[in-house]
Amino acid sequence: MRANVPPTAQNLCEVFLASAARHADRVALQDTERSLTYRDLDRLSAEVANALLAAGVRPGQRIGLHLARTVDLGVAVLGVLRAGAVYVPVDPGWPQARISTVLADADVEVVLVDEVGGLPACAEVLQVPVRRAAEADRAGHSVTPEPSSPAYVIYTSGSTGQPKGVVVSHGNVVALLRHALPLFDFSEHDVWTLFHGVSFDFSVWELWGALATGARCLVLPLGVVRSPHALLSELVRRQVTVLNQVPSVFTHLVAVHEEQNAPPLALRYVIFGGESVKLPAVEHFRKQLRGAEDTSVPVFVNMYGITEITVHATWKVLDEFPDPQLRSPIGTPLPHLSIAVLDEELRPVGPGGTGEMWVSGDGVALGYLNRPELTGRRFRTLDTPKGTARSYRTGDLARVLPDGSLDYAGRNDHQIKLNGFRIELQEVETVLAAHPDVQDAAVTVVPRPDGGQVLTALVVAQPGHRRTELVRAVRTHAGARLPSYMVPHRFVLADALPLTHSGKLDRASLAELAGARS
Repeated sequence: MRANVPPTAQNLCEVFLASAARHADRVALQDTERSLTYRDLDRLSAEVANALLAAGVRPGQRIGLHLARTVDLGVAVLGVLRAGAVYVPVDPGWPQARISTVLADADVEVVLVDEVGGLPACAEVLQVPVRRAAEADRAGHSVTPEPSSPAYVIYTSGSTGQPKGVVVSHGNVVALLRHALPLFDFSEHDVWTLFHGVSFDFSVWELWGALATGARCLVLPLGVVRSPHALLSELVRRQVTVLNQVPSVFTHLVAVHEEQNAPPLALRYVIFGGESVKLPAVEHFRKQLRGAEDTSVPVFVNMYGITEITVHATWKVLDEFPDPQLRSPIGTPLPHLSIAVLDEELRPVGPGGTGEMWVSGDGVALGYLNRPELTGRRFRTLDTPKGTARSYRTGDLARVLPDGSLDYAGRNDHQIKLNGFRIELQEVETVLAAHPDVQDAAVTVVPRPDGGQVLTALVVAQPGHRRTELVRAVRTHAGARLPSYMVPHRFVLADALPLTHSGKLDRASLAELAGARS
């Protein structure tokens, strides 16, 4: 084990500068066309910071990021932080309506872009790489964020039909890096992938895990992310050693690896997060690698976490031949966090019992942006054996195992995780029901034969509407308002939605109905 974050580092800027001083000539960021050393990244991010300061950006001001998957994405993230500002990522693939909603909710006045155009109206657009070098150089001073200063706002799905922004501080991320990285044998010789978009918080671990250890971060373009064949090719060609994956995406990589006769890989770690791990896929991949020449078997680690507690909360090395009774073993809390598993009366659950996870510690985020009531409901003060602690009520269930470790047991509400993304079913339902030709709508997930899930919508048409045209219209309507991962894959027309005796939506019957019509 090695400590990778200097004990004096109080913010992410200081974490980076310590790495840049030790590894100036090593490659920090790489994409399909360019490579930046730590010295390059230091210089370019300083230019972005100075350009923002010259434009009048204030400490704590929220800056939008609307950038493609290139090294400039890392330059922009670091530049915003070095200006004392807060980055708010918007995915260029999102519908315009969602981009507008996020930028307005976050009160974004400046957006960093790689191409001018394609954005809703905003106060100012600054292009990366910075084109105003002379003006930037005149700014010339730096800002030192406090540990409590916000670093980013990432938007997650909201049950009201509107996404909600989670505000995460420098101290939250530094605590994650300081306490989680020493659990692994990472070094400056590793090659990480930035597989996930910066609007998904898994990217925080990918980018900063590499930068904090002096390693290389390979920024994967969208075409590689969406193609298991292209991803496998990059893993082989770039000799990637640290791969972070959502389990449902990983299963496709395993299939392609087998299809191509298990080419040798340099992987040292495969780290899962975002949804329940698929243990059979892990075991199958392990066997494939054992049969390949010149390939060592990586360490497989499952890490449970959510945006509100800063990416990861637990870790578990996945042993061979796991207990078949386990659903998704998530292990034990990271050193800077504690997890209480409580019943509905907020009493601790003993071994063998299942309850809701409440997470306390230095990773608990600052709260929801502009949502004081929701923040008050989810971020609570909890009595713990060590005294009262600010905690986050996750809504996730876990079973307490005899050794005290945890097995993930799903959600206790109508929120799901699909392909690593958290989706509030009510948000999707609200959008579908807003179509003028829809009388009612509900969304559920239907299992696939391969173990995956399909997001499925049941739609009730307004009286007199031509049902044959409704599915296409509603799909287009949803695609213009929701990111692609929230648009249902299947639409089922129904005469009415199933209800319980009390008149509420019967979600168990809904899933059966959707499955029967698949």
